[in-house]
Amino acid sequence: MKDPVLDRLLDGRTAILERLRELVRQPSVSTDPAYREGMVGAREILLARLRGAGFQQVRTLEAGGHPAVYGEWCQAPGRPTLLVYGHYDVQPPDPLDRWHSPPFAPEVRDGRLYGRGVSDDKGPLSIAVEILTAFLAVEQRLPVNVKLLIEGEEEVGSATLADIFVKYRELLAADAVLSADGARWRADLPTVTVGCRGDVGMEFRIQSAAKDLHSGRYGGAVANALHELAGLLASLHDADGAVAVADFYAGVTEPGAEERAWLAAIPFDEQAFIAGLEGVARGEPGYTTLERLWLRPTLEINGLSGGYSGEGAKTVIPCEASAKLTARLVPGQSPEAVLAAVEAHLRRHCPVGLRLEFFRNHGGARAYQVPGEHPLLRATETVLGEVLGQAPLRVKMGSTLPMADLVASLLGIHTVMFSFSTADEDFHAPNEFFRLSALDEGLRAWVRLLRLLGEHRAVDYAGFRDGTHG
Repeated sequence: MKDPVLDRLLDGRTAILERLRELVRQPSVSTDPAYREGMVGAREILLARLRGAGFQQVRTLEAGGHPAVYGEWCQAPGRPTLLVYGHYDVQPPDPLDRWHSPPFAPEVRDGRLYGRGVSDDKGPLSIAVEILTAFLAVEQRLPVNVKLLIEGEEEVGSATLADIFVKYRELLAADAVLSADGARWRADLPTVTVGCRGDVGMEFRIQSAAKDLHSGRYGGAVANALHELAGLLASLHDADGAVAVADFYAGVTEPGAEERAWLAAIPFDEQAFIAGLEGVARGEPGYTTLERLWLRPTLEINGLSGGYSGEGAKTVIPCEASAKLTARLVPGQSPEAVLAAVEAHLRRHCPVGLRLEFFRNHGGARAYQVPGEHPLLRATETVLGEVLGQAPLRVKMGSTLPMADLVASLLGIHTVMFSFSTADEDFHAPNEFFRLSALDEGLRAWVRLLRLLGEHRAVDYAGFRDGTHG
């Protein structure tokens, strides 16, 4: 049976793609003040689209950082209220010389749209906005009540999102969150993501002298900050790859037999996974790759700085060096406890006489899992089975959706991820892309899901409104 809303969307696919390209052209990098105009430009585009679609209360929500964009349509009495989530900020495009086309000049090649932020999260977000807009244009209503929240700080760990939730708690009250962020695991296997790891970012600096020194006049007589930094970083893991920080694993439980059997039953070729990356296998011993990715915590080095890294040589002993780290967390861990453990380790291993600064630089989300019987999760599984022709497998993801933990703890509701980007689309890396086939799948799936949710009652969600059910 044909659906008039879906027909409108498919007939307007070319215009939808151009609107997505317009949004990707805005360099909305939240971490770098140099991209302020891009952040403003992306917000203005979204605000104009929501107002034009007929949303009410269209505005920005501010709590000291990059504002979120908000709009609502709440005229379906007795039906559930969904907080539909996405984000408009993107990662920096560096290194620029690795891109095959400019990161903010989106280009279609071989059935893919390339550009920074197109997969994470402007493509999936645009699907949600286009669906809601089409329903209002064709039927002048939505099947359920919708509050649309488009964050501007997801890529910097949702720095002020908790403050937004507290400040606008009544405005954002809902029965559940439907997230356009979160990414599918694989393009060849229908899945629904039911959990994610938490994260916290940190940075430390060491200083070994008052100034940089000539490597001939002082080499062999004074400490080299980069040498000392390398030793500290090497101390974070043992020879087998496990984290060597005392108390890092405190609260972490071992995977049970049932959980390990569930993972073992998922079709996954570890050798092909590594080969596809042209990488080298490495990880905590005693666990499979999926167990390491989804069930175990990690401590990673994300960046180093110090000394001279320009063209040619400079014979210098650097007096300062720094490193950026992130930890991915699993149930039982808290960001604060992990930060404290890492800082204590670094201070304990820092050579006498060196000065060490340590601080959190972003994030602070716990691991999250949606209850298996949640009505919104059940509905998404039904819809994905219909649209993709195969019942989806439940999987987790190793990355983090900071909003899920915050929403559960501050608003008392659960999050279901319904993104149509895929984990292999090089987000956070050069040549990020979004499959155009996923655009078509997303349009069909979102229309069908809203139709199905229109049969739900708000009361169906009552038992899941404390954020901890299950």
